[in-house]
Amino acid sequence: GPTVTPGYWNRPEANKTSFTEDGWFYTGDAARQDEDGYYYIVDRTKDMIIRGGFNVYPREIEEVLVTHPDLSLAAVIGIPDEEYGEEVVAYVIPKAGKIVSPETIIRWSKEQMAAYKYPRHVEIVSEFPLGPSGKILKRELRVMYEAKAKVVAAK
Repeated sequence: GPTVTPGYWNRPEANKTSFTEDGWFYTGDAARQDEDGYYYIVDRTKDMIIRGGFNVYPREIEEVLVTHPDLSLAAVIGIPDEEYGEEVVAYVIPKAGKIVSPETIIRWSKEQMAAYKYPRHVEIVSEFPLGPSGKILKRELRVMYEAKAKVVAAK
């Protein structure tokens, strides 16, 4: 409401897509309601990956990946794909002293997730790019993935 923000300054198009007719703000949060009526935020609609017509929520995939005994953190992004629209890519950080391969994580993921959800590409990293608040900068992960894809394509 107006106590939070009256809208975007000099950006009428942003206001049209961000606010309802009666002034409610679209947060971009995706939620689910359980059988008792409680709501749970499951992800952000802007982060959602649409793979072959199916909605894939990165947070859901990340939560499954960190249950792997050798992984400490995971971040999932979508990248453009000619056949499926978008493809699932996971960046993972192994636990201290653990060594994992992308193939191992992909194989394990296939056993844990629906066929349209598991990551087809896994990148092993030692750290994630972080913003000032400590949030993972997924846009930087996309840049990293695209840069790597260009190098591979150039070879």
